[in-house]
Amino acid sequence: MNLFLGIDFGTSGARSVVIDTHGGVHAEGVCNSKESLVTMESPKLWKNGLFELLNQIPKDLCSQIRAIAINGTSATVLLCDEMGNPVTAPMAYNHSCDGAIVERLKAIAPPDHPVLSSTSSLVKLLWWQENLTPPPKGKLYFLHQGDWLGFLLHDKLGISDYHNSLKLGYDVVNLCYQSWLLRAIQWEGKIRPILPQVLTPGTCISPINGELSDRFGFRRDCIIRAGTTDSIAAFIASGASYPGEAVTSLGSTLVLKLLSPRAINVAKYGIYSHRFGDLWLTGGASNTGGALLRHFFSDRQLESLSRQINPNIPCYLDYYPLLQPGDRFPINDPNLLPRLEPRPSNDVEFLHGLLNAIARIESQGYQLLQNLGASPLQRVYTAGGGSQNSTWTTIRQHHLQVPVIPSPHTQAAYGTACLAMGGKLIKKSNC
Repeated sequence: MNLFLGIDFGTSGARSVVIDTHGGVHAEGVCNSKESLVTMESPKLWKNGLFELLNQIPKDLCSQIRAIAINGTSATVLLCDEMGNPVTAPMAYNHSCDGAIVERLKAIAPPDHPVLSSTSSLVKLLWWQENLTPPPKGKLYFLHQGDWLGFLLHDKLGISDYHNSLKLGYDVVNLCYQSWLLRAIQWEGKIRPILPQVLTPGTCISPINGELSDRFGFRRDCIIRAGTTDSIAAFIASGASYPGEAVTSLGSTLVLKLLSPRAINVAKYGIYSHRFGDLWLTGGASNTGGALLRHFFSDRQLESLSRQINPNIPCYLDYYPLLQPGDRFPINDPNLLPRLEPRPSNDVEFLHGLLNAIARIESQGYQLLQNLGASPLQRVYTAGGGSQNSTWTTIRQHHLQVPVIPSPHTQAAYGTACLAMGGKLIKKSNC
């Protein structure tokens, strides 16, 4: 039997899925983490999580796995030496850098490019160039989270994919680094990191490291393929395949992706588009989402309180739910203040207000995309933990006014397994 392994490193933990050529699931694994993404110990935790997931796969399945792909959180980045050892604490996907760097970039980057955000990969790289003290000696490599995890499997340092590299400034139309980007990283600074080689997601990179093959029981010819980001992987898993179909990922954050023939890139709203075959995935990501809900309630409380909410009754609490100042989409403002008052004494009412507010932000996001020229919204698939909350689904459907459907496969790891199997961007959830 030919099997394929997808590994998802999201914002709250890591998961794995093993599938066959028909899309059937043979094994799943999970490794949850409450640790921060921005400590010097984080790469060690990522590595431990990766190996824990590999160890969870039954050995008789490992020997049948033909290919592996990994996704990581978009714009979570780190600097490594020429042996692949991290030399900095990573910067997480939502880490906001000095806005002055964005203003300098505006002079040379194309208008509305995704790098023109204080959380973009390129802005983080430029911040390190100016502020890393003392500057490390020797060669330095700039990598995304998924790039570094892939390196642990294939030993080829400095390889990325064009989904992860979009916010680094890689040109996904012409498939190259443009001259403006190369000029940007030549600004006066203490370091000159090596940019990754960028491949199409699903491209064959190399067979698995021989030591890991022996340790976990993989075939020596098991191929490691170029990966993607967690939100793109969730889209692949959903089964969405036509313009106007969209996927909302209700994980730790809120991520919207709408399939459209036209790319929409409007930096002032935090909107950008990923290449997806002959179409484009246009959308954005808000800092609101499941992490905020879990800040106030346990999973058990969320389930119990949600059952007590009548989703057909309007909610008049005017929240903008954030854990800390700053959002990216549909309002792109690093100083946007959370709005979580007044808090009712009744937790059912409070949760109703939070769920309603996140649904309102989702609706505003899709409406903004359509106003800017994306395909009219026809249907929304839902991935992530929030997809299991039927009360929230009803509230969201009231706001969106289109069918809201649970994804056939809600885990990003499933979409990444499809990528590992097909070696290309697959639009159907049955792979």
